[in-house]
Amino acid sequence: MDKAKDYQDYIEGHTSTNTIKRRNFIRLLGGGIYVFFHAGAALKLMAAEGEQRRLPDDFNAFLRIHENGKVSCYTGKIEMGQGVNTGLAMMLADELDVAYENVEMVMGDTDLCPWDMGTFGSLTTRMFGPSMLAAAAEARTVLLELAAEKLGTDIDNLDVKKGVVFNRQDQSEKITYAQLTNGQRIERVAKNESTVKDYSKYKIMGKPKFRADSQEKVTGKAKYSGDMRLPGMLYARLLRPPSHGAKLISADTAEAEKVEGVQIVRDGDLVAALHEDPEMAEQARDLFRAKFEEANKPVSNDNLFDYLNERAPEGNVNINEGDISKGEELATSVFNNEFHDGYVAHSPMEPHTAMAYLDGDKMTVWAGTQTPFPAQSNIARILGMEEDNVRVKPPYLGGGFGGKSAHGQAVEAAKLAKLTGKPIMVDWNREEEFFYDTFRPAAIVKINSGIDDNGKINFWDYHVFYAGDRGSETMYDVPHQKRTVYGRGWTAPGIHPFYTGAWRGPGNSTNTFARETQVDIMASKAGIDPVEFRLKNLKDQRAIDVLEAVAEMADWKPAKSPSGRGFGVAIGSDAGTYVAHIAKVDVNKETGEVKVLKVWVAQEMGFCVNPQGATIQMEGCINMGLGYALKEFMEFEGGKVKTKNFDTYEIPRFSWIPEIETKILQRNAPPQGGGEPAIVCMGAVIGNAIYDLTGARLLEIAMTPKKVLQALKNV
Repeated sequence: MDKAKDYQDYIEGHTSTNTIKRRNFIRLLGGGIYVFFHAGAALKLMAAEGEQRRLPDDFNAFLRIHENGKVSCYTGKIEMGQGVNTGLAMMLADELDVAYENVEMVMGDTDLCPWDMGTFGSLTTRMFGPSMLAAAAEARTVLLELAAEKLGTDIDNLDVKKGVVFNRQDQSEKITYAQLTNGQRIERVAKNESTVKDYSKYKIMGKPKFRADSQEKVTGKAKYSGDMRLPGMLYARLLRPPSHGAKLISADTAEAEKVEGVQIVRDGDLVAALHEDPEMAEQARDLFRAKFEEANKPVSNDNLFDYLNERAPEGNVNINEGDISKGEELATSVFNNEFHDGYVAHSPMEPHTAMAYLDGDKMTVWAGTQTPFPAQSNIARILGMEEDNVRVKPPYLGGGFGGKSAHGQAVEAAKLAKLTGKPIMVDWNREEEFFYDTFRPAAIVKINSGIDDNGKINFWDYHVFYAGDRGSETMYDVPHQKRTVYGRGWTAPGIHPFYTGAWRGPGNSTNTFARETQVDIMASKAGIDPVEFRLKNLKDQRAIDVLEAVAEMADWKPAKSPSGRGFGVAIGSDAGTYVAHIAKVDVNKETGEVKVLKVWVAQEMGFCVNPQGATIQMEGCINMGLGYALKEFMEFEGGKVKTKNFDTYEIPRFSWIPEIETKILQRNAPPQGGGEPAIVCMGAVIGNAIYDLTGARLLEIAMTPKKVLQALKNV
């Protein structure tokens, strides 16, 4: 897992200092029953040489059964719109046999919650969830043991319903969790040996449930970092460089200092205007006169893919099955294509925002971040403070998608708060959000493949540059296949002209676009219906299941592509979940505009904890996927980011939204990720639909009107 590899050095160096001691929580929180558990056992962070890295040895999450019978789970995970505060509460309530309404999730607060590396990769439900269930089973056992003692009966005679333990033989003999915990202070460390329930026994999970934060968000009561206020708070506007890699030579703030009520702060390259009115702070920043020395890389939108090809790092072969040369000899048709994918921004609704306040020697930072504990460590290191004296409290996040793993705004706010002794708000504007984004990296995929006269894929030689191998599995049954990866995930030191990083399903959209387009090209050449061609070459039953399901949903009528109907097909997998898409499009041949009319999606994600939450995620993925597929790309020249706002960067609008039909294939198997899978096919399914309608094949995303018109000319 590329993201995990990126954290391995950080974790190795911090397991001893970031371990929060169990006794501190007991002292802070008082009585009740505590079960401490180590979710990191499931989060296997593999080093390059194959050695397993571990999270802190003490514990990194715990449950508390309160003396009033309420249940809290303290975890370093955060809620950023993905709905885990609801899903995890459902899981905990079901395993512990308490009412869902009696469960509270305490998330991400570095003073209250145990250490966690961050929330990303659709890991929370599928990796953290099972450990939490085991801890809940342990807690349930503790409570049953106490109840057996109180009721004077054998534990095997007891059952639980909504926090009430009763004797099956005489249900008048009962006692509540609240009664059992009253006056108790019991600590257990879960050994992950407790038996959790079979999925068929759950009564809360598997049924649709409104999200816990729905009412807060639709009524405007939900608080984000930018909503935080403290007396005397100042807004900060910082001097920004004109391009990445630019070095500050001088800064003249004389005119800015004349703005009434402004405070100018200078500390090395940090130059900021502070004011209680954000517009006045902005006015003062506009008066800064600075000189920079720029060092731009020789790359722009015009030469991007030539630039990347010329600087390709050495490749690493990590799949090599059969013999590619033999496969080429057996193939009667060979297909050699190169696919391109440009830089894409995260563009969350909420830009990076943080408020920081230093009270005595304690720094508190309210920050929209996916990584509160790494943020705590970085703030402490940069400010020369002890980590225990830095508290990061993530309120709700207005979208993350991987882009808020970085937390530069939190560091800036904390630094200014320490320098001034005042509460400081750093809220990036949209231009800053684009400039400092960790863009989805531009990437290249080269595929050489072949089929025989029966439409069976003989060989598959796959080369991926700069995107990593997530989602690059062949998926199909190919006897001769090879995969070569150039560059480590989204990191390519010295290559990209600005920051790059994880973007919802990192690398998978790029790889799935290339694979599923190549498969469609082969199906068309073979004269075989694209659904039939895929089924002919699949052996993975989960992939077959979702493809057959979506074909049934769309009332699929087999036809050779291009059929003139405008239907596209694609399959994919991410975070342990399988998806299959069918899309119907229309194309304006005069303007090149593509209108997606309908999208069908079937998804198999093991046991689906909250079908409503999963459906919302699928629909969100489809809508977000329209953007990278059709319009989203960054304008840049060297380190200069020319894209500054949504007037030039087109994200999906209400008028774009197609009719959407989804289906979740429920399975009696461990839950898998749901936040990213349904986005990975959108580029391929739309591109294949364009081809089916027009005969124009596009090998580069975003498939902008200009590119569509060019492809139409080649038909």
